[in-house]
Amino acid sequence: MTEKPATPHELPPITREIDFTPAERKDARKSVAGAAIGNAIEWFDYGIYGYLVVYIAQLFFTFGDESGALPTILALAAFAISFLVRPFGGMILGPLGDRIGRRKVLVFTIVVISLSTALIGVLPTSEQVGYLAPILLVFLRMVQGFSAGGEYAGAAVFMSEHAPDNKRGQYGSFLEFGTLAGFSAAAILCTALTLVVGEDGMLAGWWRVPFLVTLVLGLVALWMRRHLTESETFTEDSAQTTTNELALKALGTLIVTYPFQVLKLFGFVILINVAFYLVLTYMPTYLSSTLGHGAAEANFSLVIIQLLMMLVIVPFGVLSDRIGRKPQLIVASIGFIVLSIPAVMLIQIDSLWTQVLGIGILGLFLVMIISTISATLPALFPTAVRYSGFAIGYNISTALFGGTAGSVNEALIDATGNVLIPGIYLTVAGVIGLVSVLTFKETAGRSLRGNVIPGSDDHLRIANGETLIGKPNKP
Repeated sequence: MTEKPATPHELPPITREIDFTPAERKDARKSVAGAAIGNAIEWFDYGIYGYLVVYIAQLFFTFGDESGALPTILALAAFAISFLVRPFGGMILGPLGDRIGRRKVLVFTIVVISLSTALIGVLPTSEQVGYLAPILLVFLRMVQGFSAGGEYAGAAVFMSEHAPDNKRGQYGSFLEFGTLAGFSAAAILCTALTLVVGEDGMLAGWWRVPFLVTLVLGLVALWMRRHLTESETFTEDSAQTTTNELALKALGTLIVTYPFQVLKLFGFVILINVAFYLVLTYMPTYLSSTLGHGAAEANFSLVIIQLLMMLVIVPFGVLSDRIGRKPQLIVASIGFIVLSIPAVMLIQIDSLWTQVLGIGILGLFLVMIISTISATLPALFPTAVRYSGFAIGYNISTALFGGTAGSVNEALIDATGNVLIPGIYLTVAGVIGLVSVLTFKETAGRSLRGNVIPGSDDHLRIANGETLIGKPNKP
């Protein structure tokens, strides 16, 4: 179905921030909090797996005399397998969210994520049940991956549709603040446990505690999400289109009408995920297993960087509202291209402070990106297929290049002996990300309403006399 193009006087206002009533502002804040806490739990799960992968490798992937890197590679592969399921979750939950609403799907995803993660904490080990142990672990990771296929995309879309148009970067940065909070909580909990009980104590059973904590966090998130409401952007636009009257129809519309938007998102998400998972998930394994540093020291380095990233992520979100998303994303992409290899060389030096400096360089460019993605990526699609487009494009790219980043890098280092592999990997991802960003339309301050691609009506807005970020105020 082709939407009727808007004329200048029919365009929605470029910002509704001045129109927000106190009740609307309260609802927007509740929506951000509800989205962020669920996002924090999802990434808490990924974080604890990454920090505990050394123990998981010994407990679930040794069946006799295995030695060397094989158990770690298998444990990382189990981490990657869950990502292969994410696109299926995106293909089902994304169109469903466009059809029945974002909130209902987000309630479902948080329940499944919490339960599947908590159940890992009660699994028997390979010493107890043999090969059944890794099979059960992989199954629960796949269940978690399926639900995660709708969680992050839904949370970002839900948040972006509730946020004021001229503060979408600021509001969206709180969603990524939740991501870092989840990772930081995982790092602090795992590091504290390791320091208190020691590595032998972790192997004896204390590794289970972080997984079980997820159940409590999930109950809090469920309570918060059950009290959220859909945005006017979704309810009004859905009432004016038939492109998402069925979930399969929404999927078909996305594939047929917006394939290039999906490709743009796909390319940029390669950089997002390679950087995110190498820096915040794989790095503890790289520092301890590959470089031989202590596990507690490796985790502590990441804790410092994540806390610093949490301090600056909201200011970077605000900055993207003022200068536009593209300039910030272009600088970050070039940063990864130029400085990834030097940063990894610093990390290799056996000193806590050079490790912090090297990871900090990568963390700076990473936070510049993630502070904007919850505002940037939903704006690549019109309302009717926004959840579908984000979920499918994001999760396919994540499955291929995000969840596999750790295991691929570990395997390449093992095969070549080159410990600079993570830096080379990040450099290539930076090139791909830069190419994708250059094709984006600037969407800072643009409305998400009207069932058109945000930014595609800039010529009409300029003709209507509006001043747009990054655009001259003339026809």
